[in-house]
Amino acid sequence: MTMKSLAMIWLSSLIAIPAMSQIKADLNPTDEPSGLVPEGYRLDWSDEFDEGPELNAIHWTHEVQNAGWVNHELQNYVNHQTPQGAFVTEVKNGRLIIRCLKENGKIYSGRVYAHVKTGWKYGYIEARIKLPKGKGTWPAFWMMPVHFTGWPKDGEIDIMEEVGYNPNYVSSSLHANAHVHSNGTQVTHEMLCPGAEDEFHIYGIEWTGQKITTYVDGKKQLEYANRGLGRDDWPYDDPFYVILNLAWGGDWGGSQGVDESQLPVEMMIDYVRVYQSGAETPDTGIRPVAKSTPVMNGYIYDLQGRRIARPIKGIYIQNGQKYYANAK
Repeated sequence: MTMKSLAMIWLSSLIAIPAMSQIKADLNPTDEPSGLVPEGYRLDWSDEFDEGPELNAIHWTHEVQNAGWVNHELQNYVNHQTPQGAFVTEVKNGRLIIRCLKENGKIYSGRVYAHVKTGWKYGYIEARIKLPKGKGTWPAFWMMPVHFTGWPKDGEIDIMEEVGYNPNYVSSSLHANAHVHSNGTQVTHEMLCPGAEDEFHIYGIEWTGQKITTYVDGKKQLEYANRGLGRDDWPYDDPFYVILNLAWGGDWGGSQGVDESQLPVEMMIDYVRVYQSGAETPDTGIRPVAKSTPVMNGYIYDLQGRRIARPIKGIYIQNGQKYYANAK
């Protein structure tokens, strides 16, 4: 979590949700709160992609798999770089770039997981994303269970997907034993997001024990309630981790063919932000302290263990002690 992310903990609670026309859709990265966070949530973790060129391995894990691993997709997932050194994931100019490209007759791309071993249980999660163009692309922002034993029984939450042959139409889906696309019972909804492939748009999910709702720029996309029918219908009470990936081809992305002349293509992510309700963070168990304590000299760390230059406001770790700082 960066300093500007910590500042958003305080700012986000002060900003009302804007009207759809006020959502800023452009190609510029932003440090500002979206204004879309529901009341009662505070920032627990974020990546603003300010430090590169590689993702922070403390928070992110690359998938490494050959073509055909899932869904008959054509890409090879590699860790940050292709065999010839091209970046499939790159942090640059305040953005994460996931790049799909062709090298020596093979297609390479990136798939990354945030906090894959711990994830989060419930919360509001959003990412600001610009989608790639080209027939064959299949970008996704989604979640899978930390304690995975089988699909679809353990669940899958698709916050945003798009396929290049149907540009600017984005969808959300839920998968479980009781609702899955393989037997036509899937829970899904698609909507047009004009400019999704030309500029950043915000894709979000509010996830509680009672209901899951996804959003596109603050507009409701999909809503599904826990009907009390058991785990086959609601396997969404366990921790899930965030996934960003750019697939090429496959059962859906390649169902109308692929156009390799479009390669390389890029999916750009401005930020990923995870908000939680309540006063305790699941990853650390550290609760806010009641009093204000001056910050001493020496290195200062945030609750995710990252060294920061100067605190703004909030809880910090220094010399093994926990402090609450009110910085000017």
